[in-house]
Amino acid sequence: MPHHLIFEGAELAGKSWVMSAIYDFLEPKYNKEKVILDGCHWFNCDVGVYGTNRGKKIIENYLKIFKVLKEKNILVEKFHLSDIIYNRSNRRKNIDYKRIEQELKKLNFKIILIAFPENKKILEKRIKDRLGLYPHYERILRDPAWYIFQQKEYFKEIKKTGLPHLIIRTNKLPEEKIIKKILKWIKEK
Repeated sequence: MPHHLIFEGAELAGKSWVMSAIYDFLEPKYNKEKVILDGCHWFNCDVGVYGTNRGKKIIENYLKIFKVLKEKNILVEKFHLSDIIYNRSNRRKNIDYKRIEQELKKLNFKIILIAFPENKKILEKRIKDRLGLYPHYERILRDPAWYIFQQKEYFKEIKKTGLPHLIIRTNKLPEEKIIKKILKWIKEK
């Protein structure tokens, strides 16, 4: 059975690094064509989408894509939980994703919530690293307290989901033991 995984979590949690490591395991193992990367499909959905009036419509369209790819491994970087949280914090709107979650459940999606230690110094380092990689991030940069608040919102939402989920705490990155824990949870190790 293919793996369908949604990686959720506050900004700076380490989702991209964790996803990259999982991708690097799954893609070569399940690659069929050898001339294209068809062993796993990675979707990064959030930039300029979540927390806007377009978020739900775009998520509905991604769901159509996921149905087409249902026989393939799929990794999604942020999805419906992110749209819920961004809409609530940015637009003070509550978005209902019960129907989408039912569809995700039929497709055997699971959520991996990535969380950081609630430590201002660690967050300041991650902010510095992020700005070094993506200078444009400065335009949406927030105080470390904001990221901690956002993470708490993810913890609230993960308790409400009907999808199987795993919470991973990234004390430091890279951290191979968390990759092994995820691979064990998805029955790959």
